[in-house]
Amino acid sequence: MDMNALFNSRKVQWFAVMLLAAGAVLITNTLLPSTSRGTVPVVSKEVPIAKTPDMQPADNGKPLETSTPLSYRIAEYHMNVAYTPETRQLQGQQTLTWENPGNVPVQELYFHLYPNAFASKKTTFMRESGGKLRDDEAKADSGGSMELLSVKSDTGDDLTKRMAFVQPDDGNKDDHTLLKIPLSKPVGPGETVTVKTEFLVKLPAAFARMGYVDDFVMAGQWFPKVAAYERKGTRGRTEAGWNLHQYHGNSEFYADFGMYDVKIQVPANYIVAATGHPVKPAVTEKGTKTYQFYAEDVHDFAWSASPHFVYAEQSFSAPQVPGVKIKLYLDPNHQDLKDRYMYAAKKALSRYSQWYGTYPYSTLSIVVPPPGGNGAGGMEYPTLVTAWGASDKDPDLELERVVVHEIGHQFFYGLVASNEFEEAWLDEGFTSYAEDKVMEAEYGEVPNLPVESSYITSPNGLQKEAWAYKGHDQYAENVYTRGKLVLKAIEQQVGTKMMDRIMQTYFARWQFKHPSTKDFQQVVEDVSKTKWDDFFNQYVYGEMMMDYSVESVHVQPQGVKGAETYESTVRIVKLGGNSPEVPIQFHFADGTTLDKTWDGKEGSIEFKLTHASPVDWVRIDPKYTLILENKHINNFYQTQLDTKWQIRWNLGIIQFLQAVFGSVAW
Repeated sequence: MDMNALFNSRKVQWFAVMLLAAGAVLITNTLLPSTSRGTVPVVSKEVPIAKTPDMQPADNGKPLETSTPLSYRIAEYHMNVAYTPETRQLQGQQTLTWENPGNVPVQELYFHLYPNAFASKKTTFMRESGGKLRDDEAKADSGGSMELLSVKSDTGDDLTKRMAFVQPDDGNKDDHTLLKIPLSKPVGPGETVTVKTEFLVKLPAAFARMGYVDDFVMAGQWFPKVAAYERKGTRGRTEAGWNLHQYHGNSEFYADFGMYDVKIQVPANYIVAATGHPVKPAVTEKGTKTYQFYAEDVHDFAWSASPHFVYAEQSFSAPQVPGVKIKLYLDPNHQDLKDRYMYAAKKALSRYSQWYGTYPYSTLSIVVPPPGGNGAGGMEYPTLVTAWGASDKDPDLELERVVVHEIGHQFFYGLVASNEFEEAWLDEGFTSYAEDKVMEAEYGEVPNLPVESSYITSPNGLQKEAWAYKGHDQYAENVYTRGKLVLKAIEQQVGTKMMDRIMQTYFARWQFKHPSTKDFQQVVEDVSKTKWDDFFNQYVYGEMMMDYSVESVHVQPQGVKGAETYESTVRIVKLGGNSPEVPIQFHFADGTTLDKTWDGKEGSIEFKLTHASPVDWVRIDPKYTLILENKHINNFYQTQLDTKWQIRWNLGIIQFLQAVFGSVAW
């Protein structure tokens, strides 16, 4: 999922950063390297528009995985759902067949009832988020909820009276997002159980990935979803068992792979976009229209509907993309931008498949929400993403960036299927890293890593539960930005070619298998044939960033008058994590420069330099190669300033930069 604050205020952020950089030139002689802004490509090929996609025959090509399962399909869903616009409700029936993948009997099932996060201000999600996600706020007069009307086993046993809400994370009895259902009898290893439910969902006004705007609806996390059950050895687990968490203000999702067969009933004038592919043309009867979608080897199912969608599609193939039908569901306000959405989707699919591995599905849908609907925008689901609704007629490249980012999630969220509750960086950080590569390769958008590292004002470990971060800003700057910077730092150490091999090996080894951070470290070590404990302990499991400072410069004249030399003693200290190489540049008053490299192993080092003129300034990392260095201001020291003003100037700028960078962090 992308950050609304990033997309809506990136221009403001960059403007503020450039002002800061311009001011810092007085100290650092150009603090940051300039970056070229890409231009929006001119796409000449017109995307054909199909006004009635619901009347088209089923997709010709079945997904590749229908011949041989690509995943361990633990859950099989058969669902019917009807949407009533007048009441903003979904009425559904679900038959779930669940297989016990572990080695011990299972006595109960657990279901996520995500819409209950919006039932009151007392839920865990609302308490933690304050009713705000990204820049989107919950409407005061609009809540959401899910009610299970009945729960029965396949033998007809009524399980409704057995069920109870549980709160394993915080004990909040007002939170009803996780439900425990004791079964009539245990499910043995490899055995299955079938549970039938009837449920009613009240949708909120579009907020936090789901809801409605007028007659547009986004149904994300809309059905009773069985929790993930991890086998022994999965993500380092010592015993098989459920992975159980409530819906938190920062967390996203985690589920097992399976199959979905879903019938969706809407008013007759509605068009539906959904995970998977249609199995037959929609059927219209008595003022309603029923769609049927089918998907395999996915771990979620989402859909969207509107009577106003402008539909466009194209078939696309490329190396590692055998054949995909790309479908656009555009709000009419954005139909003139259809070529740009389509172009971005093609480039993203092509690049990710080339770099990481084959996109194995036959379909990819992109939903563009209407004005006021961006609470449901910028989100990923298997084979379906929601883009960002542009606020003007000629938006900048953030339009493409959102599409590129969300399609990146098809790989690290959809196929690799990391645990976003507990290790969100494996999805968000990896996707942000891949997104930057596409934007640079296709649009010339070069990331300004020194600026982005300066956003990291509260570094935290990356392998932690999403709600353990203090607020959304700290969560976002770590799992998105810091996670991406960690990957860039690994790339810098091993080189681009080896990093490509690392990412390809990671994807090939762990797609459909739910890896952990330890699993990724093992891939890095296997490919590089080097131990990475020191790096991972500091920057992944630990809370470190690099911070090297020019502590002092002392100049002592030597020799006789007319033949003086100067001994300059420069002290450099390490205040953060290690770097294998710390470049340092010394500048003398006669214009001479001297470059040295420190291995950075000790806590400090002194350089004694004898020269015909004194050192007048020192700069650590002059070319900004220390990607994880986040306090660039103390990298520079100038000697000719009056001491009192030098101290005041440095302290003032440090405080100013920290305050401003803290306010614009993603």
